[in-house]
Amino acid sequence: FVRSLYAEYLESQMSLADYLPEKISSASQKLVDCLLQDGKILICGNGASSANALHFSTALIHQYKVERPALPVIVLSHDCTVLSTSANIGEYAHVFSRQIQALGSDKDLLLILTTNGDSNSLIHAVDTARERGMEIIVLNGHHGGALSNHLGPRDLEIQVAIPHAARIRETHLFILHCF
Repeated sequence: FVRSLYAEYLESQMSLADYLPEKISSASQKLVDCLLQDGKILICGNGASSANALHFSTALIHQYKVERPALPVIVLSHDCTVLSTSANIGEYAHVFSRQIQALGSDKDLLLILTTNGDSNSLIHAVDTARERGMEIIVLNGHHGGALSNHLGPRDLEIQVAIPHAARIRETHLFILHCF
């Protein structure tokens, strides 16, 4: 079973090698441009995508491969009081958009992680980020879901076109390490 998982993982990664590098490079440049303009990166995702977001923020705040200053990043899915309040008052669909209203500016960039692109909370986050004049990068999954159809021409989507959520999350983590 484990060998078959290795084979599935390697096969999925090789299938992405032809089209992901250019998109990863473009997204990386957007991130660098944001930081050079004294902007910050706001990042969000639900469930396990939130864990990848937290991992990425740790790499930005602390050194990853080389010693460097800490970089400004805020994980919008990390504040348990905001999350529980949003759920308690029945407004989870706005959990990220409310934080973007409070923290986001036109110098900032919103980075979204999702395996299926069908979460209303992420769609509302895109709307609010767009209203604030923010750049938007989405690491998405197989078909992109409703979120893919909601993105504008300035937004950059990196769609991991494989059907398994675990392989998508692994690839998102690889992409985050490339960033």
